Amino acid sequence: MTRLENGQIFPSLQLPLVGGGTLSVPEDLEGSYGVVLVYRGAWCPFCNAQLAAFGRATDSLEGAGIRVVALSADDEQAGRELIDKRHLSFPVAHSADVEKVAGALGAYVNDEPAYLQSTGFVLGPDGAVVTAVYSSGAIGRLMPEDVVGLVTHLKQG
Repeated sequence: MTRLENGQIFPSLQLPLVGGGTLSVPEDLEGSYGVVLVYRGAWCPFCNAQLAAFGRATDSLEGAGIRVVALSADDEQAGRELIDKRHLSFPVAHSADVEKVAGALGAYVNDEPAYLQSTGFVLGPDGAVVTAVYSSGAIGRLMPEDVVGLVTHLKQG
């Protein structure tokens, strides 16, 4: 399993979206900075806190030209309940194939039960990885204030 490096083009993934349709990354984020949040599951309090923080930061993220998507191995019902509970307005994909996504992104995996560990990516407008944050456990993840600061800095540079 190889971790993605800065400058590498994010691999193409297609996943079902909560509520219908398909999330295609990086294609759905092209032309703007993007954040891809891989979360452990709706049951994870740390993931809930991270996703809620990104939900509350919608205005500052949009103001900086940043689009956010999230995905997990949760089923659609768990994804829907999380969106409703945390008032998320960004696309959330469900039913990710743990081994396929881990193989493509280099994410750490919990074996039993099988789920993806928290992994976050900031992508440039061309779909290239600007930064990647890999967690092997419950903590260690992207936060919206850091992403806005990074993208603001990149745009000024």
